Amino acid sequence: MATFLSKLGRLAFRRKGVTLLLWLLVFVGMGVAASSAPAPPADTFSMPGTESQEAFDLLTEKFPDASVDGATARVVVRAPAGTKITTPATRTEVERLVTELGASSPQVVGVADPYESPAVSISEDGTTAYTVVTYKVPAAEVDDEAHDALDAATEQAREAGLTVEAGGDAVKIEQAMGGTGEQIGILVSAFVLVLTFGSMIAAGMPLITALIGVGIGISGITALGSTFGLSGTTSTLAMMIGLAVGIDYALFIVSRFRAERAEGRTPEEAAGRAVGTAGSAVVFAGLTVIVALAGLAVVNIPMLTKMGLAAAGTVAVAVLVAITLVPALLGLAPVKVMARRGRLRYAVKPLSDRQRRRAARHEAKLARRTRPNLGTRWARYVLRHPVVVLLVGVIGLGTVAVPAASLELGLPGEGQMSTQTTQRKAYDLLSESFGPGFNGPLTITVQTVSADGTGTASAGTPADARKTGDGIGKALARTPGVASVSPAAANKAGDTAILTVVPTTGPTEKKTEELVHALRDTADDLERSTASRILVTGQTAMFIDFSQTLDDALLPYLALVVGLAFLLLMVVFRSVLVPLKAALGFLLSVAAALGAVVAVFQWGWLADVFGTDAPGPIMSTMPIFMIGVVFGLAMDYEVFLVSRMRESYAHGARPGEAVVDGFRYGGRVVGAAAVIMMSVFSGFIVEDNDFVKMIGFALAIAVLFDAFVVRMAIVPALFALLGRSAWWLPKWLDRILPRVDVEGEGLAGTQPAARSPRESTLVG
Repeated sequence: MATFLSKLGRLAFRRKGVTLLLWLLVFVGMGVAASSAPAPPADTFSMPGTESQEAFDLLTEKFPDASVDGATARVVVRAPAGTKITTPATRTEVERLVTELGASSPQVVGVADPYESPAVSISEDGTTAYTVVTYKVPAAEVDDEAHDALDAATEQAREAGLTVEAGGDAVKIEQAMGGTGEQIGILVSAFVLVLTFGSMIAAGMPLITALIGVGIGISGITALGSTFGLSGTTSTLAMMIGLAVGIDYALFIVSRFRAERAEGRTPEEAAGRAVGTAGSAVVFAGLTVIVALAGLAVVNIPMLTKMGLAAAGTVAVAVLVAITLVPALLGLAPVKVMARRGRLRYAVKPLSDRQRRRAARHEAKLARRTRPNLGTRWARYVLRHPVVVLLVGVIGLGTVAVPAASLELGLPGEGQMSTQTTQRKAYDLLSESFGPGFNGPLTITVQTVSADGTGTASAGTPADARKTGDGIGKALARTPGVASVSPAAANKAGDTAILTVVPTTGPTEKKTEELVHALRDTADDLERSTASRILVTGQTAMFIDFSQTLDDALLPYLALVVGLAFLLLMVVFRSVLVPLKAALGFLLSVAAALGAVVAVFQWGWLADVFGTDAPGPIMSTMPIFMIGVVFGLAMDYEVFLVSRMRESYAHGARPGEAVVDGFRYGGRVVGAAAVIMMSVFSGFIVEDNDFVKMIGFALAIAVLFDAFVVRMAIVPALFALLGRSAWWLPKWLDRILPRVDVEGEGLAGTQPAARSPRESTLVG
C-alpha cells in the first residue's frame, strides 16, 4: 500500500500540470452535468415493510381522487374576544377568508367551509374554527405565488379583527439552509490552518482541495438526482462530512510533507513519502467513514440510504483528491508551503549574502530549541500517570453520558417549532380549542376481503363499505385514549373505507404511541370477525413506525459497522487490542455526546445559548446519523494518531517511545484537525433548520469528546498500561490476515541523502 501510494504521489508531484488539468476537467464536467440535469425530485418519505406505509399505499390505490399526495394548509380562525365564530359579523369575515383562499392560487383545488360541518370544524365553545385548503401538488411543488397568496389572505383577515394562523405542509417554512454554517466553518478552519502551518499557501491547500472535492461530490449528486431519486436535501450530509474530512485529509498529507522536508528530503521524495505514509492512513480512515455511511442502508429507509451513499461517495472523492491533487499542488509550491520563518532553508535557488545570514540565524535558533513540544510533554505526562488519566477520562465521559438514559425519540412537528411561527401558533390554537390529540389524528383503513380469506378485495357498494367501517369504528371508539371516531367514508368501488380517530393526547406523547399499538391489537381481533383488513396510519402513526424501525435497526447497524471497521483496523495495525479499544472508546464518546444532546435539546439546558426554542424529543434520525458519522471520524483520529505510533514501533522503538513519537509528530496535527472538524460542524448550529442545528451540535461535541478525551487521553493511557501487549496478534491470525504496509516499512530504505552544509542550507 505505502509503496504504491508513494509512487502515485511522486507521479502526481512530477506531472502536476497534467494532474491539475484532469481534476479541473472533472470539476468543470461535473458542474456542467449538474447544471444541465433535470430538477431533482421532491423529498419523498417511505418506510417499506411498515403498516403505516402499507396503509398509505392502499389509500393511494383505492382513493385516487383524494390527492393524498397533495399539500394541505389548515387555517385556524379565532373570533375576537367576547364574540363567537358564529356571530353574523364574524361569520361574514370568515366566509370572505374562505373565498379568498379558494381563489388565491391556481394550485388550490378546494377549501372546506367550516359552517357546512360545524360539529367537526367549530370548537364546542364556539370561539374557534378551522378550514382546510387542499392543493393539487405536493408540498415541495407549492410555488412562491401560492405561498404569498395564502399569507395575503390570512393577513387581510387579521386586519379585520380575527386571530388567524396557518399550519400544514403547504405553509412556507422559513428554515432553509442559508449557507452561514459553511462560511463560519471555512473561516475558522482557515484561521486554525494558518496558525498550524505558519504559511498562507500551506493553509490554503486543504481549503481549496476540500472545496473542490465537495464541489465534485455535490455536483455529482445533483447530476444523478433525477436518475436515482436524490432530492435536494440528500446533499446536506454529504456537504457537512465532505467539507470536514476533505480539509483533514489534505491537512495530514501537507503536514507530513513538511516533516519530510524538514528531515532533508528533496521535494519529490517528501511528496512520495507523505502520500505513502499519511496517504495510507487517509485511505484507511476514508474506508472506515465510507463503511459507516454506506451501512445506513441496513436501516431499510430509502431516504437514509440515499443520504448515506451520497455522503460516502463524497468522502471517496475527498480521499482521491488528497492522494493525487494535494501532491500536485505541493509540486507548484514546494518551498512556499513551508513555514515563512524558515523558508530560506528550503530554497532551491542560490541565496544572496543577506538571505544566507538570515538562514544561518534561523538554523542557530532551531539548534537552541531543545524543549519538547506540547504533544511530547502531554504524552510523557500520560505515561507517568496512566491510571489517573484513564479514570478521569472514563468517569468524566460517563458523567456527561448520564442524561442519555432519558433519551426520548420523536420526529419534528409543528408542536416543536418556534413559538413565533404561524405553524406553532395554529398548533396551539387547535390544541386549546379541540384537544391535544386533534393535531395528531390517526387514519384507519378498512378493506373488505373475500370470504375465502385470500385477502382479495370483495365487491360491494359504498354503503356496504361504510356500514362495515362504522361498525369497526364503534368497536375502536371503546379503546382507552380515543377521543372521537369520525363516520366512515367509502371509495367508489365500495371495497375500502377510511375513518379518522382523534386521540386524547398529543402526537408526541407516550400515551399516543401506546394507543396506536392498542388499536392495532384490537384491529387484529376485528379482522377475523368482520372479514376485513384493518390498517392504522396517519402522520402520527408513521412517525411512531419510523422511530420503531430505527430502534430495531440500531443494533444490527452497530454490529455491521463496528465489525467491519474492527477487521479493517486489525489489518492496518496488526493487533487485536488496538481496534478493540478504538471501538470501546467510540461507544464511550457517542454515549457522552448523546447525553449532551439530551441535556440541551430535550431538557433545555443552555437553550438560549444554542437557540433551542422548544425543547422536546430528540429527532429519531439523529442517533443513528451520529453513530454512523462519528464512528467514521473517530476512526480517522485513531488511524492518524496510532499509525504514527505503529510506524515508530515497527522501526524498533519501545512502546512508550512509540507513544511519545506519535504525539510528537501527530498530536498537534490531530488536534488541529479536530478543531477544524468541530468548527465546520459548529457552524451549522447557527442554522434555523432544527435537524441541521441538532446534528451540527451533536457532531461537534462528539468530535470534542472523541479527539481530545478518548484519542489523546484514554488511548495513550491504555497503551502505557498494556505495553507490548497492545500490539499482540495471534500467530495464526497474523498468517491469514492480508499485509498492507501502512507504516511505510517498504519505504524505510529511502533515507535523506547526505549533504554538505551548503547543500543542506540551499537545497531542500
